[in-house]
Amino acid sequence: MQSLSLSLPEILKPLAAYIPAKRSGNLIFVSGQLPIANGNLLAEGTVPDIVSVEKAKECAKQCLLNGIAAAFSLLQENEGLEPLQIQGFVQSKSDFYSQPAVIDGASELALEIFGENGKHSRAAVGVAALPKNAPVEVAFIFGVEA
Repeated sequence: MQSLSLSLPEILKPLAAYIPAKRSGNLIFVSGQLPIANGNLLAEGTVPDIVSVEKAKECAKQCLLNGIAAAFSLLQENEGLEPLQIQGFVQSKSDFYSQPAVIDGASELALEIFGENGKHSRAAVGVAALPKNAPVEVAFIFGVEA
């Protein structure tokens, strides 16, 4: 991440009755992450009429960074992460069908950060609304490497 000039953000506080991440053996399940940086939502509204696809992709990237931060908090010394699954939700206008292009923001950044280990399975789903009117929410499953 340092070579990409990226740093991990603070772990986001849950908006309701859940925890940011939970570890079970060598798997870490990360709750849905909103595109929040420095305490602020990067954008609000539906894609593509209010939030452009490019801005929504940036939001998906921030969701990944937030997810990595949550997962890192559960690692022991000398352990690493690899993304296994990305589950992306895009607050979409009813006639928008390019949710995969939005979630590519998170997927492409995962490949940049993790290299070959960044390959993952994925879902990209359009929804009518998301918490805080966020354009994107992304959840993750990470594998833990010793």
